[in-house]
Amino acid sequence: MNLRTAVWIGSGVVALSVVCFGGWLLSLPSPPAATAAPAIAREETAAALAALRPPKRERPLIAVIGINDATETTDYLMTYGVLRRAGVGDVVALATGPGPVRLYPALTAEPDSTVAEFDAAHPEGADYVIVPAMGRDDDPAAIAWLQSQAAKGATVISVCAGAKVIGKAGLLDHRRATTHWYYVDELLEISPTTEYVADRRMVIDGSVATTTTTGISASMPMMLTLIEAIAGREKAEAVAQELGLREWDARHASDAFKLTRAFATSVLRNRLTFWNHEAFGIALQPGIDEVSLALAADAWSRTYRSRVVTFANGPTKTRSGIRILPDRQSDTWSGGPLVSTIANRPPARVLDDTLATIAERYGAPTAHVVAMQLEYPTSGDMR
Repeated sequence: MNLRTAVWIGSGVVALSVVCFGGWLLSLPSPPAATAAPAIAREETAAALAALRPPKRERPLIAVIGINDATETTDYLMTYGVLRRAGVGDVVALATGPGPVRLYPALTAEPDSTVAEFDAAHPEGADYVIVPAMGRDDDPAAIAWLQSQAAKGATVISVCAGAKVIGKAGLLDHRRATTHWYYVDELLEISPTTEYVADRRMVIDGSVATTTTTGISASMPMMLTLIEAIAGREKAEAVAQELGLREWDARHASDAFKLTRAFATSVLRNRLTFWNHEAFGIALQPGIDEVSLALAADAWSRTYRSRVVTFANGPTKTRSGIRILPDRQSDTWSGGPLVSTIANRPPARVLDDTLATIAERYGAPTAHVVAMQLEYPTSGDMR
């Protein structure tokens, strides 16, 4: 997901007339009234778990795919980290080509292997393929590989705008699906026969699953649901407790997430105060929790006031074994504030703490902008 392109605000906006831009802002709706997420029937949950049972192996092989130049930070690292810590399958991080995966809006990771190397080692294919949001929905290598994995019987699970990628691959034709609030219309243009399902964090239709967005609000519940399907409720509850999450069902209030006047105004204001933007340092310590790291780095990179810079003496292996390449080769940081909301906190708490710190530094409207991009219900009703 890259909502830096979602609201048409950038350097060129200065050239627009105040009248025209003001008219566009006034045409946007006010924030919607608070709505409760509808309950999920037990039968729907049971059907989802049944559809997600391992299709091939007793101990499934799970592949998280990314394209090298632009894959969404939290979609890639969180899904990998949650599944690795669960230990319910063999999880590999892949790239379409050699070299690191540049994540957006922050971080760079070294994958375990390329898709070609994976195919050579596992000609029968994966059991599950996790598809993050990507900078391009039609990357030829990613599309071809997804089609081949689906043909080999893999269950394909998209995260956030990754639904557009699997839509481009033809895997959502005549299926029910969901995606991030901003990309619903775009998804339906890509895959006109797809039936969009509102008010669901996750939608499972046969061998294809989709989620509304990144982070705690959808991809973490989706991964916990997958863990439950593979290893049972008790295992999922243990992982959820470690993550700091109490609920992970499909409840979601879609009407709470819309492009509003307040959202656009906050983004505009923050972008135009370019002289007051900040860089926040994140120290990459060996064994750092990649889920917490992804959430903090992602959130601080979505304020339109700040960016993150990771620093370490060299590539750093995370808790679950993926290597993060630092932005700056150094063991010290003197470029600005340090992000201090990662260590010794459950990942689900890290995002809440980060949003609270963002609100203290830049104001509640900016914290709201970040939460909206992550499609995160900040009322706390999901825990």
